[in-house]
Amino acid sequence: MTDRASVPISPKSVMDSVDRPDLPVPDTSSPSRSLRVLHVSHAVNTGLAHCVSDYVAYQVSSGMTVTLACPGGRLGELSRAAGAHVVPWQARREPGLSVVREWSSLRAIVNRVQPDVVHLHCAKAGLVGRMLLRGRVPTVFSPHAWSFLASKGFMRRLVREWERFAAGWTAVTACVSQGEAATGRAAGIRGRIAVLPNRVDMELIDELVDVYRARVRGELGISAGQPLVVLAARLARQKGQDVAIQAWRKVREEIPTAELALIGTGALYNELKASAGEGVRLLGPLERADTLRWMYAADVVICPSRWEGMSLVPLEAAALGRPVIASEVDGMREGIRPDTGWLIPPDNAGVLADTVIKVLSDPAAAFDAGQNARRQFMAQRSKQVPSTRLLAELYQELASGVPSA
Repeated sequence: MTDRASVPISPKSVMDSVDRPDLPVPDTSSPSRSLRVLHVSHAVNTGLAHCVSDYVAYQVSSGMTVTLACPGGRLGELSRAAGAHVVPWQARREPGLSVVREWSSLRAIVNRVQPDVVHLHCAKAGLVGRMLLRGRVPTVFSPHAWSFLASKGFMRRLVREWERFAAGWTAVTACVSQGEAATGRAAGIRGRIAVLPNRVDMELIDELVDVYRARVRGELGISAGQPLVVLAARLARQKGQDVAIQAWRKVREEIPTAELALIGTGALYNELKASAGEGVRLLGPLERADTLRWMYAADVVICPSRWEGMSLVPLEAAALGRPVIASEVDGMREGIRPDTGWLIPPDNAGVLADTVIKVLSDPAAAFDAGQNARRQFMAQRSKQVPSTRLLAELYQELASGVPSA
């Protein structure tokens, strides 16, 4: 029989063709064969790396054969350490002519791995993967914040239309918060949507909360009484570091000793460094354990994102007993109550500055909010089925074709 998979097919022909691309049909009939899962992501650092590698580690420990296609980075390191096969998929965040090369590369990976289930993470993998697979293999798509929220005008409408269309090639859209799921439905994205909240590494958290904060602050070189605010995120417009830096000028006028620590790396590093004034530290990328130490040492953690799915940082801050000031966007508003933190309008440096000043000026209220946040987090955690387990069960269901009870 001719191996039609070796015949080159362009992305345009895939979209225009009535037939689906020639990809191997998974054989899941043998009960002795482990489930083959392929994760695909162009994003490899910050919170997403820990979210996806958590899934990978659980799936490997459950006996699944897991392959990760990504450009490398922290996600590749963590997944390889967990026992997954990591293969290079050199993809860029931005759309463009690189899609042709990315499509061809992913097609070769799919043909080699022959997965039973494919899980696409973020917009670029969602674009290339669904153009390629077109539902031929059960496909899970995790937006990790809807890409159309990053655009305006015609481009937003175009991206939203693509997501509506591509939902027809998606077995399950896996959102990280109820807000992200609601935003998808409001945008007209149909089909099955599951909510799988991000998981916090409680081993690292528990190690920290058993240690006095004063000791951690001392180890980090933060003097007693030094007001400290931490923002941990990829350095990108989405995350609002520019808003925080703008706000900090006003904060320093009222509280001259206040310091802002920015943790993370990204395309905006040089721009942010150039605009950072007095009292702003750019710490660069840190290991997760070190990031958590800085968050634990903070008087308040801020998340001034312009849009989100669900950031891992406010969950970790709550687990650490740290109060949070966050933008009122998806994934933030459902986890922060008036007694656990402060929600503010996105992209508003003035309100952010005023709120930081208020919180730093009332340590007792900040402490109470942090303790309330930890109690709420622990109570919710005790009732939740871990997302790692739910996702593994979802894969089994999709591969077998039999809906779970």
